[in-house]
Amino acid sequence: MSYQTLLLERQGAIATVTLNRPEVRNAFNETTIAELNRAFTELGAAQDVRAIVLAANGAAFCAGGDLNWMQAMADYTPEQNRADAAQLAAMLNAIYQCPKPVIAKVQGDCYAGGIGLVAACDIVVAVDSANFCLSEVKIGLIPATISPYVIKAIGESAARRYFITAERFSAQEAQRIGLVNEMVAADTLDASVNALLKSLLAASPNAVSQAKQLVREVAGQPLTAELIAETVEGIAQIRASAEGREGVRAFLEKRKPSWLA
Repeated sequence: MSYQTLLLERQGAIATVTLNRPEVRNAFNETTIAELNRAFTELGAAQDVRAIVLAANGAAFCAGGDLNWMQAMADYTPEQNRADAAQLAAMLNAIYQCPKPVIAKVQGDCYAGGIGLVAACDIVVAVDSANFCLSEVKIGLIPATISPYVIKAIGESAARRYFITAERFSAQEAQRIGLVNEMVAADTLDASVNALLKSLLAASPNAVSQAKQLVREVAGQPLTAELIAETVEGIAQIRASAEGREGVRAFLEKRKPSWLA
């Protein structure tokens, strides 16, 4: 299916979803939100997709909400506002819960809701010239819908500061507080993302998906007997899985596993 605000490219087992509204700094509207939700839902279910890259065209990665869209929301009823916010929440969750690993390839500035997009991804690679800003309070709003993902990424202390000051911060600071995993020069962005993709494709597809789910389920949980039992069950099940058995056999036999053959 075609998209109005995105580009979708497939190269082997890798899918690239590109925000394609450079004339408005890739700000998103209701169409972009719906299309991102559909793209990640469908790619997550596609058996021949092993990894997804979220990228953007133009100078900015994402400026947050489109001004025309936000202006229209000013006249929404409370029910319409809830429905609209629910669509944004569903889109972010589709990225976060996607069973395939998602790399955000941040080539430029990332503001407001754009930070929610990258925080929902698994790995964030950003150019060292990118700026970031949680700017909502400047226009009388709060980053409510994106907050679960952003706070998971940067922690409570950094969230308190940047949510209430709306300061612009650098890629260096974004890396320090945990929003960005890897900061690179612009001319090495492609190579850095490709190196990560190579690592992802070398691993068991099922194990990568299960490892991603493992982090979601264990992070922030108290170390209880129940949690320990769940992790015991997790490793027991993956050992007995087809890819688990194949991977161990291939290692012992000093050969490539079937997913690399």
